[in-house]
Amino acid sequence: MRLRAGVLAAGCLLLQAMGVAIFLRGFFPTAVRARPRGGPPGDGPAEPAPPGSGAASNWSAVPPPLFRRVVLVLIDALRQDFVFGPKGKQFMPYATQVIEKGTSYSFVAEAKPPTVTMPRIKALMTGSIPGFIDVVVNLNSPALLDDNLIWQAKTAGKRIIFYGDDTWVKLFPKHFVEYDGTTSFFVSDFTEVDDNVTRHLDRVLKREDWDLLILHYLGLDHIGHVTGPNSPLVGPKLREMDNILKKIHISLLSKEGEASLPSLLVVCGDHGMSETGSHGGSSEGEVHTPLLFISSAFEKRSGPLTQPELVQQTDLASTLAVGLGLPISRNSVGTLILPVVGGKTMREQLRFLHLNGFQLSRLLEENTPAYEKDPGYEQFKIAEKSHGNWIKLYLEGNNSEILMNLGKKVLKQYLEALKTLSASLSKQVAQYDMYSMMVGTVIVMENPVVSSSSWSEVDVLMLAGTIGHVLSLGASSFIEEEHQTWYFLINTLCLALCQELCRNYFLLKECDPQHGISLKQNFDSIGEASDCKSIDVPASGNSKLDKVASSAEFIKGSDKWISLASPWIILICCRLLRSLNQTGVQWAHRPDFGHWLTSSEHKSELSFLAAVSLVMIFFLVQRRCSLVSKIAMALGLLGVYSYRAAIGNVVFPWQHDSKDISKGITEARFVYVFVLGIVFTGTKDLLKSQVISADSSVKSTGLWEVYSGLVLLAALLFRPHNLPVLVFCLLIQTMMTKYIWRPLKCDAAQITIMHYWFGQAFFYFQGNSNGIATVDVSAGFVGLESYVEIPAIFLTAFATYAGPLLWAIHLLCYLSSEVSRNAAAVGHGCFCYALMRSIPVAVYILLVTGLRYHLFIWSVFSPKLLYEGVHVFITAAICLFFTAMDQNHSQKVQD
Repeated sequence: MRLRAGVLAAGCLLLQAMGVAIFLRGFFPTAVRARPRGGPPGDGPAEPAPPGSGAASNWSAVPPPLFRRVVLVLIDALRQDFVFGPKGKQFMPYATQVIEKGTSYSFVAEAKPPTVTMPRIKALMTGSIPGFIDVVVNLNSPALLDDNLIWQAKTAGKRIIFYGDDTWVKLFPKHFVEYDGTTSFFVSDFTEVDDNVTRHLDRVLKREDWDLLILHYLGLDHIGHVTGPNSPLVGPKLREMDNILKKIHISLLSKEGEASLPSLLVVCGDHGMSETGSHGGSSEGEVHTPLLFISSAFEKRSGPLTQPELVQQTDLASTLAVGLGLPISRNSVGTLILPVVGGKTMREQLRFLHLNGFQLSRLLEENTPAYEKDPGYEQFKIAEKSHGNWIKLYLEGNNSEILMNLGKKVLKQYLEALKTLSASLSKQVAQYDMYSMMVGTVIVMENPVVSSSSWSEVDVLMLAGTIGHVLSLGASSFIEEEHQTWYFLINTLCLALCQELCRNYFLLKECDPQHGISLKQNFDSIGEASDCKSIDVPASGNSKLDKVASSAEFIKGSDKWISLASPWIILICCRLLRSLNQTGVQWAHRPDFGHWLTSSEHKSELSFLAAVSLVMIFFLVQRRCSLVSKIAMALGLLGVYSYRAAIGNVVFPWQHDSKDISKGITEARFVYVFVLGIVFTGTKDLLKSQVISADSSVKSTGLWEVYSGLVLLAALLFRPHNLPVLVFCLLIQTMMTKYIWRPLKCDAAQITIMHYWFGQAFFYFQGNSNGIATVDVSAGFVGLESYVEIPAIFLTAFATYAGPLLWAIHLLCYLSSEVSRNAAAVGHGCFCYALMRSIPVAVYILLVTGLRYHLFIWSVFSPKLLYEGVHVFITAAICLFFTAMDQNHSQKVQD
């Protein structure tokens, strides 16, 4: 029995999806690790022994704490220019005063990608560099089992209080004596999420029963996700944060007279935000965050203000451990920020640096076989020996200038050794599981080879374009700007289609008129049916003349000129869409029409555009729906506008302000009801056509209604300024169906590749890129009162891949409705679509394996690999749907 093309494609793609999963398991490495944490930590190493027999230091215990209390204020998505730039001077006056004239030290902390919250909290508290795969588990953080600052503090008897993002509660369960977690993923909440933290402050600052207070504010991050870094909401939120810092600082200072040690206030961000307000990538705005240390233990600043020094985010864990008198976490690759302990004696400073160097060298020893040859290890041993000589002079009571100069020399040696050790350990984050990578690669590479025969159906342009795109994946710049590749390909395709239409039109004049008249008479009745049921004209033969003559029925009257104009209209639509959202890396910072629309000054223009777009969506979709589905679609689209008005994105004509904004829960759920109703109606028709009768018209209607339900869901999840993307998607599909594919009698393979190309282009028209930062996580919480994992993941994935999904489902609708085509057209389309997805993934996996030590492997290639992996799983699901819809065709063939 011959295996059908659709079944073969679906099976191969499922196998490839399994191969991609195995490859990802091996590719995303485990971080550098020391031995697992056990019981209470020991005292750590003693000072280096002075030279000479029997000589020993009298200091072997962990140094005592430098601060009585520490308050860590983490402001989510706090970019460094929000504090050190013009916004800081305008909206954070108290913080600016402390930075310029107070007792503080200011730094710019650099975070490593992925710049999402959970991996960054890990970096801050463990001092290690989390694996890139942590971006995937960011939605559901498991308990952190690695050695970390919180565990060390709890083990040492420190009393820790936490308020804020509940990611901390998940990472550190049973570590806090008191906590109040808030959901971090409900990005529509700008106010309550911070008020739930601040409401505890007055009470807790008066108490004496805590040693470490951690506050994680989320409001700024949520504002960035929804409205961007230039939103008018950013300023008031920064002012709110400034008042909170002032309250905490004044309270800490008021209690220091009663204490033997000063307190420390640390202000930082877990990551920044891009120019679009998202995060996850490696742009400067995302990786650079402010880091402030404020304490009366520091000297008051004097002289001109200098540019803040750049440090690593992982350095905070080592610095806080020393400040609290705790052992440095075993897995930390961070180095001590020396100015924080610069006021201590030379012996204390050298002791702190030796502890840090000993911990880093031990971590290197446990992860590198030839650790003794590492430059950092050699530098540390030299510094340790010099330190021993300094200890000898110190214990002998030598207080001369020689002791001071030697101490400065040892200090410098330690700092150089720590820097080299940290850099060496940070590079070792890439410990790949080559066995899993090879197994996954073999599985992935087996599939495209089976499918090579179908290329005979694809013309030169599509073949060259596909090969060119695949080859471009080997360059980081082409990956960052991949949208340009797809824009170029679809523009070239439109020009080629225009040439093909013109050629067919001019060739018609050279055909036998009598032949054309007879064909016209034969196709009159079928042409009328085609207008009603959207079916194709039967193919009259395989000769070129027959194909051209059959086109005469379509290219008649005004349709001829619309057909010739269609490629140019599509080109205009694509050019307008390009100006809507700047994406990629090189030009993402430039203003676009989307930014103009989303600014508060142009809310009325955005409202008008959204209303017109929703009306156009209705007229483009309703033509093939049942009456019930038409009514549901109209009400659903009205609900979409009501939802956006409720949350303040748009306004109704009778609204004069947007003060009465809400989360839009009721309005969004109102739309969900109609989405489910339309999809259910379509599914019922599909089951009827598959089980009860093989009526192609019932099946065609059912598929279109499922498609219409997905269009309504996309309209709900898309930002208002992105609704034109949905309109142009439907418009281009309509024009190509009626005025390009039918007149040119394109085969299933060509139509499939065109759908795939346009689906990829619309992925980028939405504003997506190959960076994690452009994922619109706010779409995952439309209509949800709290974070619910499965719906949130589904809605986020659907909103992200709406372009490719809608074009893929439209492909199935089109091939299924064309009754004139071969019964295996759906299967061939599925086969070709699977092939178009398989080849880039297979080649990209080979490229990533070869480039795994590339400079941009984590910032460019890895995010793209995640996108490709998710896309493979989505395509596998689509191909399964294709196969299910191909059942009745296969039964007809067998009969």
